[in-house]
Amino acid sequence: MSSASDPNPDVTTAEPVPIRLVLTAVAMTLFFASLGQTIVSTALPLIVADLGGVDHITWAITAYLLASTVGAPISGKLGDLYGRKIVMQAAIGVFVIGAVLCGTAGSMGQLIAGRAVQGLGGGSLIVLSMAVVGDVLPARERGKAQGMLGAAFGLSTIIGPLAGGFIVQTLGWHWIFFVNLPVGVAALAILAVALPGRVSGKSYRIDYVGALSLAVLLSTAVLIANLGGSVLPWGSAGFLSLVGLFVLAVGSFVWAEARAEEPILPLRLFTINTFLVVNGVGFMVGVAMFGTITFLPLYLQIAKGVSPTASGLFLLPMMGGLIGGSTLSGQIMSRTGRYKLLPTLSTAVLACAMLFMTTLSGTSPLWAIAIAMLGVGIGLGPVFAVGVAAIQNAVPQQMMGVGTASANMFRLIGGSLGTALFGALFASGLAGALEGRFPEAAGQGGLRSMSAEMLDTLPAAARAEVIEGISQALHPVFMIGAVVAVIACVLSTRLEELPLSSVLPGR
Repeated sequence: MSSASDPNPDVTTAEPVPIRLVLTAVAMTLFFASLGQTIVSTALPLIVADLGGVDHITWAITAYLLASTVGAPISGKLGDLYGRKIVMQAAIGVFVIGAVLCGTAGSMGQLIAGRAVQGLGGGSLIVLSMAVVGDVLPARERGKAQGMLGAAFGLSTIIGPLAGGFIVQTLGWHWIFFVNLPVGVAALAILAVALPGRVSGKSYRIDYVGALSLAVLLSTAVLIANLGGSVLPWGSAGFLSLVGLFVLAVGSFVWAEARAEEPILPLRLFTINTFLVVNGVGFMVGVAMFGTITFLPLYLQIAKGVSPTASGLFLLPMMGGLIGGSTLSGQIMSRTGRYKLLPTLSTAVLACAMLFMTTLSGTSPLWAIAIAMLGVGIGLGPVFAVGVAAIQNAVPQQMMGVGTASANMFRLIGGSLGTALFGALFASGLAGALEGRFPEAAGQGGLRSMSAEMLDTLPAAARAEVIEGISQALHPVFMIGAVVAVIACVLSTRLEELPLSSVLPGR
C-alpha cells in the first residue's frame, strides 16, 4: 500500500512500463498543455479587436496564467497523494472543457472565463509531467530529461504561434481552441497506456483551507497589479479592500499550512536554499518571458505591419534558443553533475537581450528583432531545465510533486504580475502619447480597437506618430524586463550546488 511518505508512489504498478515510453508520454502531454497557451498569442490582437479592445489584451493572458498558478501546487499535491496518472487525466478533461468555452465565446467575459478553466488544466498538466520525471529517474539523469521536456515546451511555442496565425487567417480565431479537442482525446489514450498507475486504497485529509487561501492570495496579488492605479485608484476603497484581502489570505495560508496534516505547500520548503533561490529566479524570469511573448506580436502586427502568421515566425528564434539552451544545459548537468553556473550565465544573456529590445522603434530592421528574440530564448532555456531538476534533487521525495509545482507556480506568478503591470504601463504610455490627437482613430473606437487595418486608414504623418507612440510605450516594458533579469542573475549566484545522485531513491 502506498502512503504520502513512499519514496516513489507512482512507480507502484501492476505491470512495469518502459521509462522511455513514460517520458515520451509526459513530453507529449506537456506539449499539448503548453500548446493551449502559445497558440493564442498571435491571434490576441484580432480576438481583442473583435470582442472588446486592446486594453483587454492582458486579461486573456492573465486569466490563463493566474488559473495555472493556482492549479499548479494543488494538482502537484494531489499527484503526491493519489498518483500522477489519475490527476493528469482529470486535468486533460478540465483543459478541454475550457477550450470549448473559449471556442464558443461571444464576449470577452466568456473568453476570459474559458481561459481560466483552460489554465487550471494546463498548469496542472505541465507540473505533473515534470513531476513524473522525478518519479522514474535518479537525480543525475533528471537534467537531461527535464531538458527534453523543455524542448517539448519550446517546440509547442514554435508551432503554437504559427498554427494560431494560420488558423486565425483561414478559419477564424474560434478554431484555435477547437483544435485542442482531438489532441486532448489522443493525450488521454496515450496516458492510459503509458503512464504508471498507483495501487493504493488510502484516503487523505485534503488541505482545503490552505488551497482556498492560496487561491485567494494569488488572485488578489494579480488583481492588485492589474487594477491598481488604472481601474482602481491607489487610495480607493476597492483597491484598499483588495490589499486587505491579500493580507488576510497570507495570514490564513500560513496558519493553515502550519497545522495541516498534508499541506498544499509545506512551509518547511521555504527553509531550503535551492527552493528559495530557484523559485526567486523563476519568478523574475517569468516577468521577462511573458512580457515579451505578450507584447512582441502586438508590436510586429501594428508597428511593423506584419501578418499574424509572420509575427509568429519571430518567436522562432526565441524558441530555438530556448530549446538549445534547455537541452544543452540538461546534458551538462547530467554529464558533469554541476549546474550552479548555468542559470547565472543564462540570465545575464537574458538581461542583455531585454536591454537591446528597449532600442526597438518603427524603423528597426526585422533581423535585429530576430537576434533579440534569440537572446531571450538562450536566457530562458537553462533556467527551465536546471531549475526543476535542482529543486527535485533538494526536496524530500514525498514532496516531489508540490516541489516541482513550485517552480512552475513562481514562474507563472511572475508572468501574471508582469503581464498585468506591463499591460497597465503600456496602455498608460500609449494613451498619454496618442489619446485625443487623432479624431480619425477615435471615430473607429480609438486606442481600444487599435489594429493594423485601422492604422492603414490614417494619414501618413498620423500613422507614423502612432507607430512611434507604440514603440515608445513598449520601451519601459522591456527596460523593466532587463532590470529583473539582472536581479535574477545576481540572485542565482546564491544557489547552493548539491550532489546529484545516480540512484533512484527507494531502489
